Amino acid sequence: MERRKNKKYSNNWNNQKKSEQNKAEQYRELNNKKDFHLKKAVYEDSEAEKKIQQAIKEIKSREVICPKCGQPITDVSSAITDKESGKPAHFDCILNQLKQTEQVGENEKIAYIGQGRFAVIYYENPRDQRHFTIKKIIEWEERDKKPEWRSELSGLYSQIN
Repeated sequence: MERRKNKKYSNNWNNQKKSEQNKAEQYRELNNKKDFHLKKAVYEDSEAEKKIQQAIKEIKSREVICPKCGQPITDVSSAITDKESGKPAHFDCILNQLKQTEQVGENEKIAYIGQGRFAVIYYENPRDQRHFTIKKIIEWEERDKKPEWRSELSGLYSQIN
């Protein structure tokens, strides 16, 4: 038993010297590295920069009110079109409206499935949400028709980026 311990620690002095050398090298490298400074991009065309700043101000200055709850929409990118008015509405307000109008049974849930569509989803086992079947698809926004407010917003966003 003692012999094994001695073999294990026989190279301890060499390993200790190597680790001290490595630490000293790492310390030297850290001190020699230059600090990274982020430089602001220089625009050659100041008019382009002015347009970008103007588009940003226009987006921030707009206050869009949800037609369902009357509260301002802070994140217009997550808004969805209201069927009645055609204006942007909170996603949660539309989801709550669908929950009130649609008959949802046991182990069923209303979920957004993309492209302006919602679905009534049935789970065989409510604890396992990986396995489900879609019972009904609800077309909320027309696929072919892009709302005017969304195309205007994307136009302003494309001026920024």
